[in-house]
Amino acid sequence: MTAWLVSLEGTDAGRQVALVLALAAAFLHALFGALQKGRHDPWISRAAIDISYSLMALPFALFVVPWPEPFMWPIFAGAVVIHAGYKFAQAMTYQRGAYAVVYPVVRGTGPFFAVLGAGFIFGEHFTPGQWGGVAVLLTGIFGLAIYNLRTITIDRDTMIAALCWAVVTGAFVALYTTYDAYGIRATADPFTFLAWFFLIDGIFMPVYTWRRWRHLPSSEAVPLVKRGVVGAFVAYFSFGAILLATRIGHVGEAAVLRETSVVFSALIAWTVLGDKVGPRRLTLMVLIAAGAVIVKLAG
Repeated sequence: MTAWLVSLEGTDAGRQVALVLALAAAFLHALFGALQKGRHDPWISRAAIDISYSLMALPFALFVVPWPEPFMWPIFAGAVVIHAGYKFAQAMTYQRGAYAVVYPVVRGTGPFFAVLGAGFIFGEHFTPGQWGGVAVLLTGIFGLAIYNLRTITIDRDTMIAALCWAVVTGAFVALYTTYDAYGIRATADPFTFLAWFFLIDGIFMPVYTWRRWRHLPSSEAVPLVKRGVVGAFVAYFSFGAILLATRIGHVGEAAVLRETSVVFSALIAWTVLGDKVGPRRLTLMVLIAAGAVIVKLAG
C-alpha cells in the first residue's frame, strides 16, 4: 500500500486519486463537525474524540508502522502545537455560534490562505482559471454564511464573537493543512506520520478539559463515549484522506476541494436534521461545487 501511494506522487494518476481522497475528506469533515457541534459541550465532545483516536492509534504506532526518523520528532511537536491552537479556536467558535453560520466561515477562510502557503512552501502556483474557481467557491461559501446569519434565530447575541473565532479557526486550518503536508512528505512512510500524529495529538484536549468532565451528568457518559468512538473513526478517514491527498497531489487543490464539505454539511442538515434548503441556499451550494470543479479542470 505504501509503495503504491509513493509511486503515485507527481503523476496524473496521483492527482486523480488525490481528487477522490479530498472529496471523501470533505464529506467526512462535515460529518466530523456535526458530531462535535452536537448536544454535548463542544470541548468535551472534542476531548472524547481525541482520546478515542489516540488509544486506537497506539498499537499501530508501536507495532505496525515503521518508527519515525529522528528528524520527525520536532515536526510532530510543531504539529501538536498548531493543532492545539486549532482545536481551542474551533471549540470557542462552536460554543458561541450556530453551526450553519460558523462552519462555512471556517471552511471559507482556510483554502485561500492554504493556497498561498502552498505557493510559498511547495512552489505550487494556481492558474488564472483556478483563481477564478477559488473566487466562485468562496463567493458561495461566504454567501451561504451570510444567508444563514440573516435567517437563523439562535445564538445571535454571541454571533459576532463566534464569527471572529471562526476566522481565527480558518487561519489555523490553512496553517495545519500546509504544515501537515510538509510533515507527511518529510517521512518515508506516510502511515508512520498518520499513526504517530493521531497518538500524540489526542492527548492535549482530554488533559485540557479534565475539569469539565466532572460536570458531565452520568447519564451522558455512555452517549459521549459512543460519539467519541464514532468521531475517531471519522477523523481517521477524513484527516488521513486529506493528508494522503496532499502527499500524492497538489496541496492547494486538495485544500480547495476539501471545502466542498460546506455542501455536504448543508446536505446533512437537510437530510438528517430536517433543515429546509430553498432556492437561495441551493444556488449557493451549486456555486461552491462549481468553484471546486473549475479549480480542478483549470489546473
